[in-house]
Amino acid sequence: MTSAGAAPIKVGIVGGTGYTGVELLRLLSQHPNAQLTAITSRKEDGMAVSDMFPNLRGRVDLRFQSPDKAALEQCDVVFFATPHGVAMSQAESLLGHDVRIIDLAADFRLQDTQVFERWYKMPHACPAVLEQSVYGLVELNRDKIAGARVIGNPGCYPTTVLLGLAPLIGGGRQLIDTTHIIADCKSGVSGAGRKAEVGTLFSEASDNFKAYGVAGHRHHPEISEQLQALAGAPVGLVFVPHLVPMIRGMFSTIYARILPQALDTDFQALFEQRYADEAFIDVMPAGSLPETRSVRASNYLRIAIHRPDGGDQLVILVAQDNLVKGASGQAVQNMNLMFGLPESTGLEHLAILP
Repeated sequence: MTSAGAAPIKVGIVGGTGYTGVELLRLLSQHPNAQLTAITSRKEDGMAVSDMFPNLRGRVDLRFQSPDKAALEQCDVVFFATPHGVAMSQAESLLGHDVRIIDLAADFRLQDTQVFERWYKMPHACPAVLEQSVYGLVELNRDKIAGARVIGNPGCYPTTVLLGLAPLIGGGRQLIDTTHIIADCKSGVSGAGRKAEVGTLFSEASDNFKAYGVAGHRHHPEISEQLQALAGAPVGLVFVPHLVPMIRGMFSTIYARILPQALDTDFQALFEQRYADEAFIDVMPAGSLPETRSVRASNYLRIAIHRPDGGDQLVILVAQDNLVKGASGQAVQNMNLMFGLPESTGLEHLAILP
């Protein structure tokens, strides 16, 4: 769908058969300035997209193509909804054709290649491209994103933790103890992707709740790198993810100790002021309790700030849809900025209830 009189943004999607891929298709098929041009899948080459995703019948008439057939170099922007390592293997070729790149995997999230290689068990294929990439968290890097050619779309957990902490860190303020932050985070099963795994079978995930990645999770270094950039110093973070028996949604509870010199701070007002002009960040009234259903299928992220008994412990509650603001919606938000559009274009869908 394109608006009258505007040149459409020709969009390609690499790896469109997963959950982030179908979310991109859902959002972009309704975007007034986007023209879906190509979508790739080796296994499903020739299959109509609407045969795999019946929710797109009548809206998306593309067929999957193998990567060697798809004319990705004729696109204006290519989204990679692929496993880690795919985007960096094609980045230099696409950039040579003046195609912009938005990677929903981790290839361009971590600037330290040694950290990337330790966590993702592969060498980085294009460190020169990595150096020019921008971390695509709009609310922190808006100006850089607008001029970027390569975007590393943030992980879902990092989005909640970073936006939950950003008003408290950096800017010359000393409000919390940045050496000991706890992020207790929960995600729906779709966060694991569409691949077949025993742990995400209905009989395994339903009626169950569990922690995972306690000894180490790939999103930990991503969060730490961005927090350190904000704080200008190393940050101590305990990050524990959990799997919740629901399809989609993410809820993060973040604990931070208030420093003595900041005990008189009005943290509710601080958050409201920081996010007053953000289209997709809802700082809820004092005492609120956000719910995952309040953001389901939307690009909105809701935050509530609590200070139990008026003490020195701050509790920040953050809810988002892990597939939208936590992935594909944020990617489209990045695209809008890169092409000079209002960043809310095509993203103002309300959450669905029940």
